[in-house]
Amino acid sequence: MNPSNANALLALGTALRQAGYRFMTVTPSTHRRINNRPGNERAHDLRGVFGWSRPFDRELLPASVLALMVEAGVLEETEDGLRSQVRLSTLDDMLLFHSAWPTRDDDAVFFGPDTYRFVNAMRRGFAFVGAGPERAVDIGCGGGAGALTIARTFPHAEVIGADINPKALELAMVNARLNGASNLALAQCDLFDGLQGDFDLVVSNPPFVVDPDARRYRHGGGELGAELSRRIAEQGLGRLRRGGSLMLYTGVALCGQRDHFLESLRPTLEAQCDTWTYEELDPDIFGGQLGEPGYEDVERIAAVWLHAVKR
Repeated sequence: MNPSNANALLALGTALRQAGYRFMTVTPSTHRRINNRPGNERAHDLRGVFGWSRPFDRELLPASVLALMVEAGVLEETEDGLRSQVRLSTLDDMLLFHSAWPTRDDDAVFFGPDTYRFVNAMRRGFAFVGAGPERAVDIGCGGGAGALTIARTFPHAEVIGADINPKALELAMVNARLNGASNLALAQCDLFDGLQGDFDLVVSNPPFVVDPDARRYRHGGGELGAELSRRIAEQGLGRLRRGGSLMLYTGVALCGQRDHFLESLRPTLEAQCDTWTYEELDPDIFGGQLGEPGYEDVERIAAVWLHAVKR
């Protein structure tokens, strides 16, 4: 994304905010179900265009908005009509750009209910970090929801949003400008590779499902999708300063009563942490995933939250 594209996307987000735009992003299955209802085949308002990712007629939007979409490179012409290649979602008073629905590409930038759960759990964890971190990092920051939340809550902190996906970092940059976070820096890297120094706070909301196509935005690797989360936890603890916090939101595939993810991390947590807590935030998410290859023995996928304090 060149500076002209980024400036146009920023102007588009500003125009939509001024128009009172708000949209809470739902799960992909709910999104599909709502869009399949009679009368929802095409967009009839801003939410239909930039939230529900529906095709629309040129006459629906003001010429100034269409011009910004063209300049930003996010207007697509299809057989069904025009489409926006980005969505814009509400998170409290913030608006955040991310990929249009459906997210199929390897470099898609995901935002959804897991993002809301992640940010809400992280905010609860802030009550235990005193005056806040001097240096924080969000690993796999995507469009920047977690990193922006830290940066705006602790304006004195140096905050880094790290991701392997250049497209995610481009949108995170625009989102930072759109939401007034001047203390957020961005870094393209694979987990902690290339990041210098230690941190007071490490947070992450990584991919955690088994994706046969191994798309980066959703594939959590081996261990029934928990491999990436485990690596982030282990490496994150190694990069924390004394008294620093690791906050990880992820999904765990459970076969019976055993939590293999927690069992794999427990020795590291007990060896390196003064205190740590681990809880299920939701016992049953992404139920539709259980019909996919690799999940034949999985009973449920639970949303879990790990908060560990380095010894």
